[in-house]
Amino acid sequence: MIVGNLPAAFTSFVGRREEVAEVRRLLGAARLVTLTGAGGIGKTRLALEVAAASAKAFPGGVWLVDLASVHEPSAVADVAAAVLGVADVGTRPLVELLAAHLSGRRVLLVLDNCEHLVGACAQVAQQLLSATAELRILATSRETLQVTGEHVLAVAPLPEADAVELLRQRTAAVRPGFEVTEANRAGVARLCADLDGLPLAIELAASRLRAFSVEQVVERLEDRFGLLTAGSRTAQPHQRTLRAAIDWSWELCGHQERLLWSRLSVFVGSFTLEAAEGVCAGEGVEAWEVVDLLDRLVTKSLVEHPRGGEPPRYHLLESIRRYGWEHLVASGGAEQVRRCHRAFFLALAERLHQDWFGPGQAEILARLRAEHANLRAALEYGGNADGELAGAARCGLVERQSGAVQTGDRQARLALAGALLYHWVAGGFLGEGRRQLERALAAAPEPTAARARALVAAAYVAQLQLDLAAAERWLQEAEELSERLGEPAVRAHARGHRSVSALYGGRLEEALSYSEQAVAAHTALGDRFGELTWRCTLAISQVVARDPRALGTARQALADTEAHGERWARAHLLMVLGRRAWALGDQHEAKELTVSALKTLRGFADSIAVAKMVEQYAWITASDADHERAGRLLGTAHCLRQDTGITLAASSPQDEDYHARCEAEVLRALGPADYDRALKEGACIDGPDQAIACILAPHGAPERAAPRAATSGLTRREQQVAALVARGMTNRRIAAELVLSPRTVETHVDRILTKLGFSSRAQIAAWWATRSVPNP
Repeated sequence: MIVGNLPAAFTSFVGRREEVAEVRRLLGAARLVTLTGAGGIGKTRLALEVAAASAKAFPGGVWLVDLASVHEPSAVADVAAAVLGVADVGTRPLVELLAAHLSGRRVLLVLDNCEHLVGACAQVAQQLLSATAELRILATSRETLQVTGEHVLAVAPLPEADAVELLRQRTAAVRPGFEVTEANRAGVARLCADLDGLPLAIELAASRLRAFSVEQVVERLEDRFGLLTAGSRTAQPHQRTLRAAIDWSWELCGHQERLLWSRLSVFVGSFTLEAAEGVCAGEGVEAWEVVDLLDRLVTKSLVEHPRGGEPPRYHLLESIRRYGWEHLVASGGAEQVRRCHRAFFLALAERLHQDWFGPGQAEILARLRAEHANLRAALEYGGNADGELAGAARCGLVERQSGAVQTGDRQARLALAGALLYHWVAGGFLGEGRRQLERALAAAPEPTAARARALVAAAYVAQLQLDLAAAERWLQEAEELSERLGEPAVRAHARGHRSVSALYGGRLEEALSYSEQAVAAHTALGDRFGELTWRCTLAISQVVARDPRALGTARQALADTEAHGERWARAHLLMVLGRRAWALGDQHEAKELTVSALKTLRGFADSIAVAKMVEQYAWITASDADHERAGRLLGTAHCLRQDTGITLAASSPQDEDYHARCEAEVLRALGPADYDRALKEGACIDGPDQAIACILAPHGAPERAAPRAATSGLTRREQQVAALVARGMTNRRIAAELVLSPRTVETHVDRILTKLGFSSRAQIAAWWATRSVPNP
């Protein structure tokens, strides 16, 4: 028989088996354990489950002290005494009477809902623990008690499988016969994901499924606080609706904490401390105060701070973010904060663009990739032009005469799209970069320096897609505009890009002439960055043209890039030198140079460039008569191209010819069956870094081949996409999750459907649920 006052459970406890075991383990080693987490995360239910499971270990009883309805700090001891049956009839302090009552008894005391009385709870807990040796306290609070010896376990949202099961069970209770089927599985997964795996939100959604379909509830989640209101009449007031749960947290915050919370809602995905300081400081919150306020919000379980990563990143659960955004809009501050958000990311993008030619290129791409969702939001912001300068100036990010931002919203967007050039071309976002630049150029036809720079950036993107006609149009306008505005550096870059177009078009004399002009122009301007960049292109042009000066220029360019720590242009030059060696029959040098190019690109996540280099290495390997490995390499290159939505035709006609020759030779040597097997083995790679690792491996085998029996030949990336489809995500949401373009995700989904022989996303979801493959 359980001694104590634990309430009988009305519903089943779903999931969290590992958390129950961990809390019980902590209670065996520590005397105070606090469960923290956002409102609605399930702290109370977990604590009650742990208490019930631990009852035998506490012969003195397990006692629940519910503090949700208590408002006076001095009443904490009163409530505990009433629960334990301790009469307050003497002159001694009540805490001393409690300690005397608990002395010598092995008791588990559950202090539930401590957050609004955290100081008083901490004081009572410390006094009782100091006076009794056998007492254990399990507390639930949205922030820690900060008592010496306290062990804290942050309760996380439910994982997908448990969230789906919770929804199924709670819905079946109000809608008998409800099951998760092939037809609704994707919608159920999406509903649970959109609700952040919050048990309270899921249970409230289940009550709505009494009268609505899963799809109808999903569609109405934009108004989640109006939708999720049908809670239990007997629940605590702050647990009856999703809004009430978060209202409770809002009321526990001070004025400045509320200001920061609402302003942080402008971030999409995660953010850094630097970004929070740059965007959220302003009226009511000084920049130096942000770090302490942010720490307080983390402590109150309103901002999540996952461990790992540098710099550290923070994020808000979607329901917390939307609640903050509602308050920000209601306060009239949304426009100003969005302007500050874009001004910050414009300044960041421009700074990183200026730092590109140097040793930190991989780190720059990693930072931009981490900020991709915020960058996209900044590009899509449609504020008013009149307020742009004033808002940005208030943020302290720009001077009143700082160029693009002062000319208004459209020019700021144009400047940002152009400053992200290397994010687009080297970070694996070529298609999205093209779309963003085209939209920004179309919306801002004014003849400005920002437009001239964006025109050059758009031309570069188009060149890499082998759309030379579009590149020619944009370069023509960029040259005319830069001449008109007196922007010689922009004109010099346009000259350089004309050399790229000429090179891709097979006009080698033009390519050499334009490259030389670009190098000379940047040298005259004292622009070391531009000079070295275009010297690499000049060397490439000379190599392709078989110019006798090629090796001398290449040596100088390689020495310059090595001296400056530059890697991206260096890798492309090494690749072209490797191709030259292969064409001359020097297999050893061709392999060494191509491998060196691949090593140089490690950590860049540049699938396009790595795909070209792996493809080239396949040709070299086939020429060495290692046909099986060449087949695997062709499969790897093909997989990388598909991951980015780029075809072989986006390289050059010469590459298509080399590929066809290599393919024919390998097919002839291996036969159709073994060739197909080699292609599939090569396709089992997880991104460019693993592709490089395959090249460096002794036998060129993928480090982690996907188990074909379980995945029907899906690549690692396809497995990731399939898992997210099974969670009910749209292509756009999957693109944001995996940092891909929606078009690329669409390509992946089509390939998955083809490989599995399915015709719908629901079939993918049902199939994935039956696989033994772990969720990537």
